[in-house]
Amino acid sequence: MPRVLISDKMSSKAADVFKARGIEVEETNGLSAADLADIIDGFEGLAVRSSTKVTAELIERASKLRVVGRAGIGVDNIDLNAASQRGIVVMNTPFGNSITTAEHTIAMLLASVRQIPEANNSTKAGKWEKSKFMGVEVSGKTLGIIGCGNIGSIVADRAQGLKMRVMAYDPFLSQERADDLGVKKVHFDTLLSVCDFISLHVPLTDKTRNIINQETIEKMKDGVRIINCARGGLVDEKALKQALDQGKVASAALDVFEQEPATENPLFECPNVIATPHLGAATSEAQVNVAIQVAEQISDYLLIGEITNALNVPSVSAEDAPKLMPYMALAKQIGSFAGQITESGIREVTIEYEGHVAELNTKPITSVLLEGLLKPHLDNVNMVSAPILAKERNIHINEVLRDRAGDYHTLMRLIVRTEKRTRSIAGTLFSNQEPRIVNLNGIEIEAELSPLMLYVANEDKPGLIGALGMILADAPIDI
Repeated sequence: MPRVLISDKMSSKAADVFKARGIEVEETNGLSAADLADIIDGFEGLAVRSSTKVTAELIERASKLRVVGRAGIGVDNIDLNAASQRGIVVMNTPFGNSITTAEHTIAMLLASVRQIPEANNSTKAGKWEKSKFMGVEVSGKTLGIIGCGNIGSIVADRAQGLKMRVMAYDPFLSQERADDLGVKKVHFDTLLSVCDFISLHVPLTDKTRNIINQETIEKMKDGVRIINCARGGLVDEKALKQALDQGKVASAALDVFEQEPATENPLFECPNVIATPHLGAATSEAQVNVAIQVAEQISDYLLIGEITNALNVPSVSAEDAPKLMPYMALAKQIGSFAGQITESGIREVTIEYEGHVAELNTKPITSVLLEGLLKPHLDNVNMVSAPILAKERNIHINEVLRDRAGDYHTLMRLIVRTEKRTRSIAGTLFSNQEPRIVNLNGIEIEAELSPLMLYVANEDKPGLIGALGMILADAPIDI
């Protein structure tokens, strides 16, 4: 029975899901890093929110750990690289709190333009300063959304309900998707220069860190209003404060900060800043949703190998899993075969998919093939860590997809270029889904794959097969 640790405060529904699936679950909350490190080694799964720091040191102590699930979107508290190197799947739950976070964004936008927090405080103080709090209508204004994924697209929909025009910058947003959402897809600089409001909905990466900075703020309209309910670190807070003080930015509504908990921050001194303590996902509905979702995802991975919303390995849905399993078995055997006969450093790997297999999700197949290829040479390799280990060793990976079918209805070919030579091996699935090697270094063959095989490369000389047969018979090994 797999064991899972829930190390942060989470809805009791998560534990209920694990128990219903036959998984042993233990709940803790508020453990120190040292105490958590002392007990983590007994668990295959770890469910966290934002409080637990899944560091490289913790991962080093977790010899049995196979999966970390984050009940929420951001994984800033998880060392993704360390987890990947150890072959641990890291999942998040990007859909459970999408509506909640989008609604908070709209609430922050409206509170900002109508100065609701300040007006509330003034009124309760008995001042009745009606003329002081002159607001701005959002109807007819242009909202720029940076990152039009799950949450950004919901914000776009809600903003259009307020009769706002919506522009979006997102390198992964197709024109067709933009048309479906009713947003105008624009370049980043265009969005900065024309929008009255700018809302951030991207993850925190090396490319997005301080995406709002002094340079980008200078490109914005005078009087722009900025909303960030995504991740702290997307906004250069020093540059934002300067722009607020100078009047370049009319107001900012911030739910996230560079340093959290944000008990002190120079932005708090600005009267035109609204701040909330990372409340984007803070509704009862969202907390239940993400708890259930993370428990279901961890359970599915530990029990049936289904991978959903993983950040460091290709996802494998329950629908795809039965179709992929025979190909993944073939890929692992082909990779292992090639790995065992490879004696020098690997420079380049090319995997060709032809026919039926080219129509499938080949990313998990490639990961499993690399696992088989590297396992004879490296310890602790699995489909999660194999691509990372290959990259660290400067092994260039190529994937080639061909729709057409050749001599076989489906074919997988592995080409390995090493420091000394190039080898190739190709395999297929017969009608009964049994794997077969059908080509080895350009020589057509037909061989079953089994756990124990003998591969012999030799010159074509009379008597060699007979001599080999005698050696095996003396062993004694049956052929």
